[in-house]
Amino acid sequence: MAGRKKTVARKTASRKKSTRKYGAKAGAKVKRAMHEMKRGELKSGRSGKKVKSRKQAIAIGLSEARRSGGKVPSPKKRS
Repeated sequence: MAGRKKTVARKTASRKKSTRKYGAKAGAKVKRAMHEMKRGELKSGRSGKKVKSRKQAIAIGLSEARRSGGKVPSPKKRS
């Protein structure tokens, strides 16, 4: 019995099944916002100024997805 390997039982029940953080609607809104930003058509909220920042374009897309009921995590709270 020199060639036998010892089998080890693995824990599979304790593993967490990963779920998507963002839904398809969120991806579509961010994609549209980025496209508009690159073409110079995306405007910010009240001031109506052109958005030049990539981060701001993503934030606008996620905000629109939240308003339309998409699966998006809640925004980080400001301190």
